[in-house]
Amino acid sequence: MSNYLKTDFDFDSDLLLELFDELPIWAAPFGLKLLDSIKYRKNISALDIGFGAGFPLTEIAMRLGETCKIYGIDPWDAAIRRTEKKIEFYGIKNIEIINGVAENIPLPDNSVELITSNNGLNNVESIEKALSECSRILKTGGQLIHTYNLDTTMFEFYDLLKVVLTENKMDRELKKLDDQVYKKRKPLNEFVKLLELNNFKVTNILNDQFDYMFADGTAMLNHYFIRLAFLDGWKSIIPEEKQTEIFNRVENLLNLKSEKDGYVNLSVPFVLLDCVKN
Repeated sequence: MSNYLKTDFDFDSDLLLELFDELPIWAAPFGLKLLDSIKYRKNISALDIGFGAGFPLTEIAMRLGETCKIYGIDPWDAAIRRTEKKIEFYGIKNIEIINGVAENIPLPDNSVELITSNNGLNNVESIEKALSECSRILKTGGQLIHTYNLDTTMFEFYDLLKVVLTENKMDRELKKLDDQVYKKRKPLNEFVKLLELNNFKVTNILNDQFDYMFADGTAMLNHYFIRLAFLDGWKSIIPEEKQTEIFNRVENLLNLKSEKDGYVNLSVPFVLLDCVKN
Protein backbone atom coordinates (compact mmCIF):
# COMPACT_ATOMS: atom_id res chain seq x y z
CA MET A 1 0.00 0.00 0.00
CA SER A 2 2.82 2.41 0.85
CA ASN A 3 5.53 1.14 -1.48
CA TYR A 4 5.59 4.60 -3.02
CA LEU A 5 7.26 5.87 0.17
CA LYS A 6 10.43 4.10 -0.96
CA THR A 7 12.27 6.90 -2.73
CA ASP A 8 15.91 5.98 -2.23
CA PHE A 9 16.92 6.69 -5.83
CA ASP A 10 20.64 6.92 -6.48
CA PHE A 11 21.05 10.10 -8.53
CA ASP A 12 24.60 9.03 -9.41
CA SER A 13 23.30 5.79 -10.92
CA ASP A 14 24.14 5.28 -14.58
CA LEU A 15 20.96 3.24 -14.97
CA LEU A 16 18.77 6.02 -13.58
CA LEU A 17 20.27 8.49 -16.02
CA GLU A 18 19.98 6.01 -18.88
CA LEU A 19 16.25 5.67 -18.29
CA PHE A 20 15.48 9.20 -17.09
CA ASP A 21 15.52 10.71 -20.58
CA GLU A 22 12.98 8.21 -21.87
CA LEU A 23 10.59 10.24 -24.05
CA PRO A 24 11.39 10.81 -27.74
CA ILE A 25 10.64 14.39 -28.81
CA TRP A 26 8.79 13.05 -31.86
CA ALA A 27 6.45 10.86 -29.78
CA ALA A 28 5.69 13.45 -27.10
CA PRO A 29 3.22 15.80 -28.85
CA PHE A 30 1.10 12.86 -30.05
CA GLY A 31 1.40 10.99 -26.76
CA LEU A 32 0.46 13.86 -24.48
CA LYS A 33 -2.82 14.30 -26.36
CA LEU A 34 -3.42 10.55 -26.13
CA LEU A 35 -2.82 10.49 -22.38
CA ASP A 36 -5.28 13.36 -21.92
CA SER A 37 -8.01 11.46 -23.81
CA ILE A 38 -7.96 8.15 -21.89
CA LYS A 39 -11.02 7.44 -19.75
CA TYR A 40 -9.11 6.44 -16.61
CA ARG A 41 -10.80 3.99 -14.26
CA LYS A 42 -9.98 0.98 -12.11
CA ASN A 43 -10.25 -2.74 -12.87
CA ILE A 44 -9.85 -2.69 -16.65
CA SER A 45 -7.58 -4.38 -19.16
CA ALA A 46 -5.84 -2.37 -21.86
CA LEU A 47 -3.56 -2.86 -24.86
CA ASP A 48 -0.97 -0.42 -26.20
CA ILE A 49 -0.03 -1.10 -29.84
CA GLY A 50 3.47 -0.25 -31.07
CA PHE A 51 4.95 0.92 -27.77
CA GLY A 52 8.52 1.08 -29.09
CA ALA A 53 10.92 1.90 -26.26
CA GLY A 54 8.10 2.10 -23.72
CA PHE A 55 6.08 5.26 -24.32
CA PRO A 56 3.23 5.62 -23.65
CA LEU A 57 2.91 2.04 -22.36
CA THR A 58 4.71 2.53 -19.05
CA GLU A 59 2.99 5.86 -18.39
CA ILE A 60 -0.47 4.41 -19.05
CA ALA A 61 0.24 1.45 -16.76
CA MET A 62 1.38 3.71 -13.92
CA ARG A 63 -1.57 6.08 -14.35
CA LEU A 64 -4.13 3.26 -14.37
CA GLY A 65 -2.59 1.53 -11.37
CA GLU A 66 -2.32 -2.06 -10.24
CA THR A 67 -6.05 -2.87 -10.35
CA CYS A 68 -5.62 -2.79 -14.14
CA LYS A 69 -3.75 -5.14 -16.51
CA ILE A 70 -1.92 -3.50 -19.39
CA TYR A 71 -0.62 -5.39 -22.41
CA GLY A 72 1.90 -3.95 -24.83
CA ILE A 73 2.51 -5.40 -28.29
CA ASP A 74 5.48 -4.63 -30.55
CA PRO A 75 7.74 -6.71 -32.83
CA TRP A 76 10.93 -4.69 -32.16
CA ASP A 77 13.22 -6.94 -30.07
CA ALA A 78 15.73 -4.28 -29.01
CA ALA A 79 12.98 -1.87 -27.98
CA ILE A 80 11.28 -4.60 -25.97
CA ARG A 81 14.52 -5.20 -24.05
CA ARG A 82 14.77 -1.52 -23.18
CA THR A 83 11.09 -1.36 -22.18
CA GLU A 84 11.53 -4.38 -19.91
CA LYS A 85 14.47 -2.63 -18.27
CA LYS A 86 12.26 0.40 -17.59
CA ILE A 87 9.43 -1.74 -16.25
CA GLU A 88 11.78 -3.38 -13.77
CA PHE A 89 13.47 -0.15 -12.72
CA TYR A 90 10.19 1.76 -12.31
CA GLY A 91 8.73 -1.12 -10.31
CA ILE A 92 5.69 -1.56 -12.57
CA LYS A 93 3.75 -4.74 -11.82
CA ASN A 94 0.76 -4.54 -14.17
CA ILE A 95 2.34 -4.82 -17.64
CA GLU A 96 2.62 -7.90 -19.85
CA ILE A 97 4.78 -7.56 -22.97
CA ILE A 98 3.78 -9.34 -26.20
CA ASN A 99 6.42 -9.73 -28.91
CA GLY A 100 4.16 -9.62 -31.94
CA VAL A 101 2.21 -7.59 -34.48
CA ALA A 102 -1.15 -5.86 -34.42
CA GLU A 103 -2.43 -8.01 -37.29
CA ASN A 104 -2.35 -11.06 -34.99
CA ILE A 105 -3.00 -10.13 -31.36
CA PRO A 106 -2.86 -13.19 -29.04
CA LEU A 107 -5.66 -12.04 -26.74
CA PRO A 108 -9.19 -13.48 -26.43
CA ASP A 109 -12.28 -11.92 -28.00
CA ASN A 110 -13.83 -9.08 -25.98
CA SER A 111 -10.98 -9.14 -23.45
CA VAL A 112 -9.94 -5.46 -23.10
CA GLU A 113 -11.73 -2.18 -22.39
CA LEU A 114 -9.07 0.15 -23.80
CA ILE A 115 -6.74 0.13 -26.82
CA THR A 116 -4.18 2.87 -27.42
CA SER A 117 -1.73 3.42 -30.25
CA ASN A 118 0.59 6.41 -30.44
CA ASN A 119 1.55 6.69 -34.10
CA GLY A 120 1.56 2.90 -34.28
CA LEU A 121 -1.45 1.61 -36.21
CA ASN A 122 -0.54 3.68 -39.26
CA ASN A 123 2.81 1.85 -39.45
CA VAL A 124 1.52 -1.73 -39.53
CA GLU A 125 1.75 -3.86 -42.67
CA SER A 126 -2.04 -4.24 -42.97
CA ILE A 127 -4.20 -1.60 -41.30
CA GLU A 128 -7.33 -3.55 -42.30
CA LYS A 129 -6.19 -6.68 -40.42
CA ALA A 130 -4.97 -4.66 -37.44
CA LEU A 131 -8.28 -2.82 -37.04
CA SER A 132 -10.17 -6.09 -37.39
CA GLU A 133 -8.08 -7.52 -34.54
CA CYS A 134 -8.70 -4.41 -32.43
CA SER A 135 -12.44 -4.80 -32.98
CA ARG A 136 -12.26 -8.49 -32.04
CA ILE A 137 -10.50 -8.04 -28.70
CA LEU A 138 -12.18 -4.81 -27.58
CA LYS A 139 -15.37 -5.10 -25.56
CA THR A 140 -18.52 -3.36 -26.75
CA GLY A 141 -18.38 0.20 -25.43
CA GLY A 142 -14.60 0.02 -25.11
CA GLN A 143 -12.34 2.90 -26.09
CA LEU A 144 -9.81 3.00 -28.95
CA ILE A 145 -7.47 5.99 -29.17
CA HIS A 146 -5.06 6.39 -32.07
CA THR A 147 -2.77 9.27 -33.01
CA TYR A 148 -0.95 9.72 -36.29
CA ASN A 149 0.65 12.45 -38.38
CA LEU A 150 -1.31 13.47 -41.47
CA ASP A 151 -0.43 13.24 -45.15
CA THR A 152 0.70 16.88 -45.32
CA THR A 153 3.48 16.20 -42.78
CA MET A 154 6.71 18.04 -43.71
CA PHE A 155 5.12 19.30 -46.93
CA GLU A 156 7.86 21.96 -47.08
CA PHE A 157 10.46 19.22 -47.66
CA TYR A 158 8.28 17.03 -49.87
CA ASP A 159 7.40 19.95 -52.16
CA LEU A 160 11.10 20.68 -52.75
CA LEU A 161 11.88 17.00 -53.30
CA LYS A 162 9.10 16.86 -55.91
CA VAL A 163 10.55 19.94 -57.62
CA VAL A 164 13.93 18.22 -57.89
CA LEU A 165 12.42 14.93 -59.11
CA THR A 166 10.43 16.87 -61.72
CA GLU A 167 13.56 18.72 -62.85
CA ASN A 168 15.19 15.34 -63.42
CA LYS A 169 12.13 13.94 -65.23
CA MET A 170 11.80 11.20 -62.63
CA ASP A 171 8.08 10.52 -63.02
CA ARG A 172 8.31 6.97 -61.69
CA GLU A 173 10.02 8.20 -58.53
CA LEU A 174 7.36 10.89 -58.06
CA LYS A 175 4.70 8.18 -58.13
CA LYS A 176 6.69 6.06 -55.64
CA LEU A 177 6.94 9.05 -53.31
CA ASP A 178 3.17 9.60 -53.37
CA ASP A 179 2.58 5.88 -52.79
CA GLN A 180 4.97 5.88 -49.83
CA VAL A 181 3.19 8.79 -48.16
CA TYR A 182 -0.22 7.23 -48.79
CA LYS A 183 0.76 3.91 -47.25
CA LYS A 184 1.99 5.49 -44.00
CA ARG A 185 -0.39 8.43 -43.73
CA LYS A 186 -3.78 7.76 -45.23
CA PRO A 187 -6.13 10.74 -45.58
CA LEU A 188 -8.23 11.28 -42.48
CA ASN A 189 -11.56 10.52 -44.18
CA GLU A 190 -10.24 7.16 -45.38
CA PHE A 191 -8.98 6.24 -41.91
CA VAL A 192 -12.35 7.11 -40.39
CA LYS A 193 -14.10 4.90 -42.95
CA LEU A 194 -11.80 1.99 -42.09
CA LEU A 195 -12.64 2.43 -38.42
CA GLU A 196 -16.36 2.49 -39.16
CA LEU A 197 -16.09 -0.67 -41.27
CA ASN A 198 -14.63 -2.39 -38.21
CA ASN A 199 -17.48 -1.45 -35.83
CA PHE A 200 -15.91 1.68 -34.37
CA LYS A 201 -17.70 4.99 -33.94
CA VAL A 202 -15.39 8.00 -33.95
CA THR A 203 -16.58 10.16 -31.05
CA ASN A 204 -13.93 12.86 -31.25
CA ILE A 205 -11.37 14.04 -33.79
CA LEU A 206 -8.71 16.32 -32.36
CA ASN A 207 -6.46 18.11 -34.85
CA ASP A 208 -3.16 19.62 -33.76
CA GLN A 209 0.28 20.50 -35.14
CA PHE A 210 3.86 21.00 -34.08
CA ASP A 211 6.85 22.32 -36.00
CA TYR A 212 10.35 21.01 -36.61
CA MET A 213 12.60 24.05 -37.00
CA PHE A 214 16.23 23.99 -38.15
CA ALA A 215 18.88 26.59 -38.88
CA ASP A 216 19.14 25.33 -42.46
CA GLY A 217 18.70 22.29 -44.69
CA THR A 218 22.11 20.89 -43.82
CA ALA A 219 21.21 20.80 -40.12
CA MET A 220 17.83 19.26 -40.91
CA LEU A 221 19.19 16.45 -43.09
CA ASN A 222 21.92 15.66 -40.55
CA HIS A 223 19.51 15.52 -37.62
CA TYR A 224 19.61 12.10 -35.94
CA PHE A 225 15.84 11.49 -36.01
CA ILE A 226 15.45 12.60 -39.63
CA ARG A 227 18.14 10.09 -40.58
CA LEU A 228 16.70 7.39 -38.34
CA ALA A 229 13.02 7.65 -39.23
CA PHE A 230 12.74 9.27 -42.65
CA LEU A 231 15.87 9.21 -44.81
CA ASP A 232 15.82 5.50 -45.60
CA GLY A 233 12.27 5.87 -46.89
CA TRP A 234 13.21 8.85 -49.04
CA LYS A 235 16.30 7.09 -50.35
CA SER A 236 14.34 3.97 -51.23
CA ILE A 237 12.43 5.73 -54.01
CA ILE A 238 15.58 7.04 -55.74
CA PRO A 239 18.12 4.89 -57.62
CA GLU A 240 21.33 4.65 -55.58
CA GLU A 241 23.45 6.22 -58.31
CA LYS A 242 21.21 9.33 -58.26
CA GLN A 243 20.83 9.76 -54.49
CA THR A 244 23.81 12.07 -53.90
CA GLU A 245 22.83 14.35 -56.79
CA ILE A 246 19.18 14.54 -55.78
CA PHE A 247 19.74 15.13 -52.09
CA ASN A 248 22.51 17.67 -52.68
CA ARG A 249 20.06 19.64 -54.82
CA VAL A 250 17.32 19.41 -52.18
CA GLU A 251 19.80 20.45 -49.48
CA ASN A 252 20.83 23.49 -51.53
CA LEU A 253 17.20 24.51 -52.05
CA LEU A 254 16.49 24.17 -48.34
CA ASN A 255 19.56 26.27 -47.55
CA LEU A 256 18.40 28.97 -49.98
CA LYS A 257 15.01 28.91 -48.29
CA SER A 258 16.62 29.29 -44.87
CA GLU A 259 18.58 32.32 -46.11
CA LYS A 260 15.32 33.94 -47.16
CA ASP A 261 13.16 32.92 -44.17
CA GLY A 262 15.83 32.76 -41.46
CA TYR A 263 15.35 29.04 -40.82
CA VAL A 264 13.79 25.86 -42.21
CA ASN A 265 10.42 24.85 -40.81
CA LEU A 266 8.78 21.45 -41.25
CA SER A 267 5.11 21.34 -40.29
CA VAL A 268 3.82 18.19 -38.58
CA PRO A 269 0.00 18.21 -38.49
CA PHE A 270 -1.47 15.28 -36.61
CA VAL A 271 -4.80 13.93 -35.46
CA LEU A 272 -6.15 12.04 -32.47
CA LEU A 273 -9.06 9.70 -33.15
CA ASP A 274 -11.10 8.83 -30.06
CA CYS A 275 -13.41 5.89 -30.82
CA VAL A 276 -15.92 3.62 -29.13
CA LYS A 277 -16.60 -0.02 -30.11
CA ASN A 278 -20.21 -0.45 -31.26
